This record gives sequence, structure tokens and C-alpha cells, in this order.
Amino acid sequence: MAVNSPIPVPSQLLPVSGIMLGHAEAGIRKADRKDLLVMKLVPTATVSGVFTSNRFCAAPVQVSKAHLESAALTSLPISALVINTGNANAGTGLAGLVAANTTCNELARLMNCEASQILPFSTGVILEPLPVERLVAGLPSAIQNLQEDNWFSAAEAIMTTDTQPKAASRTVQVGAHLVTLTGISKGAGMIMPNMATMLGFIAMDAKVAQPVLDVMVKQVSDRSFNCISIDGDTSTNDSFMLIATGASACDISDVDSADYATLLGAVQSLAQQLAQMIVRDGEGATKFMTVKVEQGRNVEECRQVAYSIANSPLVKTAFFASDPNLGRLLMAIGKAGITDLDVGNVNLYLDDVWVVKHGGRNPDYQEVDGQRVMQQSEIVTRVILARGEASATVWTCDFSHEYVTINADYRS
Repeated sequence: MAVNSPIPVPSQLLPVSGIMLGHAEAGIRKADRKDLLVMKLVPTATVSGVFTSNRFCAAPVQVSKAHLESAALTSLPISALVINTGNANAGTGLAGLVAANTTCNELARLMNCEASQILPFSTGVILEPLPVERLVAGLPSAIQNLQEDNWFSAAEAIMTTDTQPKAASRTVQVGAHLVTLTGISKGAGMIMPNMATMLGFIAMDAKVAQPVLDVMVKQVSDRSFNCISIDGDTSTNDSFMLIATGASACDISDVDSADYATLLGAVQSLAQQLAQMIVRDGEGATKFMTVKVEQGRNVEECRQVAYSIANSPLVKTAFFASDPNLGRLLMAIGKAGITDLDVGNVNLYLDDVWVVKHGGRNPDYQEVDGQRVMQQSEIVTRVILARGEASATVWTCDFSHEYVTINADYRS
């Protein structure tokens, strides 16, 4: 089970006017499970996204990026998103691109639009051919049950090794208008930016100009999905999409406006919640860890240190064992690649416990205090570099025996 992350309540997931969701059981990898999702958008919607930096990026990532570029040139709106689970359609070469384009062609035919108005997404096993005939056969069923209030089923339809669906909603007052936001995400392993092995989709009923949405999606991802790590591996299929349906009277056209700042804060908060749900549901995770690095020269070096800690197998296994072998944290800080770091100025805290003082063991530190913190299911590690004013936060989890078991059996 996920660490301190209750299963979303379907009735608490708010419909977003201007987007409808339909799912199907296409049998893409396993029978009798939701594995296909269609999101239908109104013509007023704007869509923007960020994608994996992995050079082996999946066929659907390539096609989605191309279709977003086409939309910018032709002004044809994105009409639908289609997501399958069970097969990543990655490492599949030309055949994978044909399959992704076939998916778009068939959904466009059913929806009476252009194939370039469809964005495809896939998640699952890499290096295996996508059974596109099963996917295509499932599209009519997905379209048939399109509904505005299908968010919980949508979250279930994109799961792979996730133990539970990930979804959340909120409303925010933007000027004189109330804006509704709902989002879903998936991911449990192969998580590390940029992005993480994840899919994330957030929709809102505000009208947001395309250039503004393009700025917003990058700002939001940098402070949410690009701040998580489970195992340090960057997936081939990572995608985070932001959808503004334009169905409400709220109109955002300026990134420097107060209304933009208000909406950005709400979207960022929702994205962080969805991103943290991924970490809390990390494969085999028993602990949720926040790593804060403060007083760095810039955000980049703070993240460097934070990820060095978050991705260290020795650190992660120590946290799993509740073993205050905290020299491993110093090791991770020291190997982060900051060549001019004065370790004599570094301070380290484990929650409220001051462990390292000016580069050495705090004379007042008692291992029983470290043990107390390490036994918690949620732990905050703070590193003070004492060389500037920048800071960064990363969320991660521990490594358990179950992580190995899950990944050893994944294709079985």
C-alpha cells in the first residue's frame, strides 16, 4: 500500500466542464482490466505538455510532440488524448511509430477530426510490439462511455505497477471566477526527471492562451513532477499534460497578471499532490522522504545534492531498515559533484535532530534520536550548504525487499 496516501474517493473528484473521459478493457496486456482511456476535449481547449528527456523516447511521445507542433502551425485544436497501459510502445522502431499513428488515425475517424488533433500516450513494458489491433478494437467502447465524471475510472485505466489510482481535485477563486481543476497521474517505478516514469494529466475549465499555458506547464512541472525520484531511472514515456478547456468565464492571457499567479499556484499545488502520490506509491515503498537543500549558490546545485541523496541505494536502504547510519548522507552530499564545497560549513538535520554541525558529528547528537526519526513513515532531511540563498526540495522513498521482487517479476 502507498505510504500515508488514501485511495481517492470518486465522488470527491470534480468534473471539469469541457472534457469527457471514457475507458475500455482492450486486453492490451492482461484481460479484465481497464487499460485504455480516451479524453475528449471541446474545440476551445488549449493543451501543452512536457516530455521525457530519454533519448529512447517512445513512439507516442514522438507523435504527440509532432502533433502539438502541428497544432501550433495550423491552429487546429487538439480534440482528444488516448492513453493505453500494459505496453509502452518504446524501443519499437518504425513499427512503433506506425502503431502510434494508426491509433491516432482510427480515433480521428471515430471522432470526425484530423489525426494530427489526437495525442497518443502509452505506458507499460518496453521493447515489445504494441498490439495495436486490440487497442483500435477497444476505442468504440471507450468513446461509448465518455462522461465528465469518469475521473476515478480514468486514473485506474492508466495504472501499471501502481497499487492504487492517483487523482485529486480542487477549486480556486481567480478574480471573479471559480475555476475547477482535476488531475490524474500514474507511476511507481523508473521514476526520475526529467520527467519521471510517469504520466500526468491536469485539466481546468479556465480559458488560458496557448503561449501562457506553454509557460505554465514548464513552471509547474519544474516544481512538481521534476522534483521526484524513486529509483533514479528516467523512463522512455514520461509525459505531463496541462489542459485548459476554456469552458468557464475565467480568461488568462498574461503571465504577469495577478490572476495568472493565482491559477499557477493552484495548478502547482495539485501537480505536487499528484507527484507525491507517485512517490508514496513507489514500488515497495515503506517511507516517504522529503530532502531539502538550503543555502546553495543556485537551485541547480541544490537539486544536485538533493538527488544525490534521494538516488543513493545506500541511503535508501538505510531508511528502509530504520538504521541511523547517517554517514551515508554525508557520502551522498560529498559525491554530488560540487567541487568547491566547503564541507566544514555543512549542517545536516534529520527532522528536528541536528546530526552534523559544521561538517562533523554534532557533539549533542544521540543515536537514539536518529533512531526515533528513522522509524517514522515520513522523514525530512535538511542539508544546509551555507554558500548562498538558493534552495530546492525533492521527494523520494526508501528501497525495500519488495522493490526487487516487483521488478524481478514485472514481465511474468
